[in-house]
Amino acid sequence: MENQHPFAQYIRTLGRGKKGSRALTEDEAYEAMSMILDGHIEPEQLGAFLMLVRVKEETPAEVAGFVRAVRERLPLGGHLPVVDLDWSSYAGKRRHLPWFLLSVMLLVENGIRVFMHGLEGRKDDRIYTPAALTALGLPISTSLSDAAQRIEHTGFAYLNLDQLCPRLQQLIDLRELLGLRSPVHTVSRLINPFQAPCVMQGIFHPGYLEIHQGAGELLQQPRLSVIKGDGGEIEMNPDADSRVLSVINGELKEDTWPAMFSKRHIKDEQLDLGRLLQLWRGDINDEYGTGAIILTCAVTLHTMGRVNTLNEAKELASTWWQKRNTSLLPGTMHR
Repeated sequence: MENQHPFAQYIRTLGRGKKGSRALTEDEAYEAMSMILDGHIEPEQLGAFLMLVRVKEETPAEVAGFVRAVRERLPLGGHLPVVDLDWSSYAGKRRHLPWFLLSVMLLVENGIRVFMHGLEGRKDDRIYTPAALTALGLPISTSLSDAAQRIEHTGFAYLNLDQLCPRLQQLIDLRELLGLRSPVHTVSRLINPFQAPCVMQGIFHPGYLEIHQGAGELLQQPRLSVIKGDGGEIEMNPDADSRVLSVINGELKEDTWPAMFSKRHIKDEQLDLGRLLQLWRGDINDEYGTGAIILTCAVTLHTMGRVNTLNEAKELASTWWQKRNTSLLPGTMHR
């Protein structure tokens, strides 16, 4: 086809029908996403491509290729901060408060440098991380360079996707037009712009556990864990057993973390963000929240290789929680 658009080959590969279609290879996915990010496609092609991938669900190879293309186009500059842990936050919380933020603060307090990225609020019934960070008195970075400076000075930084990669934000915003999420939601979680050796992932649909794990392996991520977190965030549910799929130095692993409590807790009628700081300071008790904080911190420590067993991870996380500085929230002070 002499006049065929160069991008048409990828739509044809995905859309030939049950017998003729196939998933993209990692290199094909890389080339396709490169053309999308560089603006070398037509709007009609973009919608068709995103929905064809969505219908069949993205493969680990496709995700890895998409991520490679995104990483090549990030405006990182010459100097990268030392980051121990990359933490994505794209889902928002609806049933429980975002207790995972206090898990992150516990890690930061104990010398672990964390870069977090995510979305501004998109649904009225969910709490998104920027609003929760503001309630905690933690700043929102305005650029990658600003985030790099904050990490070096305080050990923590958060950056919205529209500043991290504006084109990906535009693609995610198409959800309102198309009516469905796209593979961009998966890709955004795996960007890891500062090349942290450890990446934590949270998903909502269980089938994506293997997709994230497989993509992490293909991307040669040294350490990665993915959980079906509360609301899709990286937050362990202390009321239920949890599967944790990991990549540890090239080896695929799976653990089952047992529930902390035998009886399920009733969710709060209202999500009051003020309770986050109150629990950190010890002004209130919240059994569910404390359990979520400790378990989420524990699975992270285990993924990072700071401990050898699940029990050791929970013991260390519990000790850190008991010894935390209740008068000062990490991430706000210079080191």
